[in-house]
Amino acid sequence: MKCYFVPLFSLALLTSCSNYGQLTFVTKLPKKLDENSGIAHLQGKAAWFVQDGGNSDKLYRVRFDGKLTQEFEVKNAKNTDWEDLAEDEKGNLYIGDFGNNHSKRKDLVIYKVPNPETEKGDKIKAKPIRFRYPEQQEFPPRRRDNQFDAEALFYSNGHLFIITKNRSIPFTGEARIYKVPSEKGKHEAVYVGKFRTCGQEISCRVTSAAISPNGKKVVLLGNGKLWIFTDFPSDDFSSGTMETIDLGATTQLESVCFLDAETLLISDEERDGTGRNLYRFHLGK
Repeated sequence: MKCYFVPLFSLALLTSCSNYGQLTFVTKLPKKLDENSGIAHLQGKAAWFVQDGGNSDKLYRVRFDGKLTQEFEVKNAKNTDWEDLAEDEKGNLYIGDFGNNHSKRKDLVIYKVPNPETEKGDKIKAKPIRFRYPEQQEFPPRRRDNQFDAEALFYSNGHLFIITKNRSIPFTGEARIYKVPSEKGKHEAVYVGKFRTCGQEISCRVTSAAISPNGKKVVLLGNGKLWIFTDFPSDDFSSGTMETIDLGATTQLESVCFLDAETLLISDEERDGTGRNLYRFHLGK
């Protein structure tokens, strides 16, 4: 495996290659993105990021050389627990504020913002897409039913697809798929389907999602794993073929998006002196 280091950063700031597994290092992310939780690629050699809950209500644009080139304060929004980013065909971004570790929240929302590549200034206005899971009747539910946390989101055909992060006790590995319209309003999430990732609690929770430019491939990220779905005939992508890839990475992988039809961008949080990096991963055989 090769590791590619950017000369602008000293080796002391870079994680050892042994943490990367099959991932190809692109750059070290800026320090203010130590808890990055969502990524989207719109154009050029740069990506957009958001931070996890408790951080600023901002969108960040970072070039592939690690330089932070733009920040937008997201107005009409609050970072309660921002967990993923998605984009549509017009370049609108969707911020998933649906982190819900204990399944207690009643204020789940996805923020829609216009294409930041064409916006001016340093503020961008969000439209809230509020939703609820109709199956949830208790806040919090019983431990075995703790299935209403989420960290994964993608856009397809006018809808936003949410994949839950299983927190049930005992752990079952089940992930659920819901969808809501991609327009401002209050919605009941529509249950689409479910599937099982695997049985290991730490590595089998879904932390991010992305769909390929042609809509024929869905990729889900976990802690060191990828689940790739193809040949699905409907919104329920779990009805297609699922392939599991062990990335061999040991850092806290948090976000994924497509750079092109066969290349992923993946990022991780900083933990114990490792991470806060941007990587590439090629899906082609």
